[in-house]
Amino acid sequence: MAEIQIKNVAKRFGDYQALHDINLTIADQEFMVLLGASGCGKSTLLRIIAGLETASTGEVWIGGRRVDHLSPKDRGISMVFQNYAVFPHMTVFENIGFGLRMQKLPDEEVTRRVERTATLMHIEQLLKRYSGELSGGQRQRVAVARALAMEPDVILMDEPLSNLDALLRMEMRAELKGVLAESKTTAIYVTHDQVEAMSMADRISVMHEGKIVQAASPIEVYRNPAAEFVAGFIGNPPMNFLKATPVGAGKWSVAGQVVEGPNTGPGPLQFAIRPEDMQLAESGLAATAKVVEPLGAHLLVTCEVEGHMFRAVLDSDMTVRTGETLTLAPLPDRVRWFDPETTLAVA
Repeated sequence: MAEIQIKNVAKRFGDYQALHDINLTIADQEFMVLLGASGCGKSTLLRIIAGLETASTGEVWIGGRRVDHLSPKDRGISMVFQNYAVFPHMTVFENIGFGLRMQKLPDEEVTRRVERTATLMHIEQLLKRYSGELSGGQRQRVAVARALAMEPDVILMDEPLSNLDALLRMEMRAELKGVLAESKTTAIYVTHDQVEAMSMADRISVMHEGKIVQAASPIEVYRNPAAEFVAGFIGNPPMNFLKATPVGAGKWSVAGQVVEGPNTGPGPLQFAIRPEDMQLAESGLAATAKVVEPLGAHLLVTCEVEGHMFRAVLDSDMTVRTGETLTLAPLPDRVRWFDPETTLAVA
């Protein structure tokens, strides 16, 4: 069992508070992704779990034992970095087996683990090659295989695919998810790429300014963001926001249209809707098309609604011209509402 518990972890660098009282439990064999923009604290949190950084306060538990006082080698973890760190003077076999040799394991055990992980990563035919004879994607596979060969309780990955081109990233995403499920290893993966997070994670922890804003399944984070930041960060393009003012019990005025919403106090709310949840209709928001981008299966139309930028994703068979006035209606069950003062979700 390799459940990870992060309890009240905070980190300061001088006067700068990098992490604020982080509490998070990662289940055994779960694939957790820490997602956020640069500077949000995700890599700092990963390094604290790994033992490469010391928390100012708080505790880290792995598999039921407290490890924040232990050195990295005693925590039962392996780590894959953004930089492949594949030794150029060693063959692929020697690279994968390097950590095993350091542990002075018998030759037969080293061979067994190297061959097993090489097969998992589909590089068994490359074992005799040197680093200079490998592509970037192959070197990344070697780095992951080396980590898995240690048979760790936990594998930590810090943006391991960011140096690969788009096609290789897509291939590696699918392979990594399958390999980690087969190896039954608890994984924590750091990225700023929401596509990686959505496609790979069992759960996503969205981080902002040193805090976890929401930790939930990818579809929950996407459909029911807990805060405006999550709504604006997740999704490409992100959610649209418009000011909503109350006009009655459960009735709100949005860009001149009355929309049903939560029955809250007298203050304004933020009306939020994803671009793909808008449709052309006879009545709805009046929007002026400013930019039309054909993207194969759909059109991305950037509009202006009462002076605010507003995007809609429409079927590619539709004909939309720049300057045209569209009437857009939201799918009622996809509208989300946020308190402008707290920025938290209301409904």
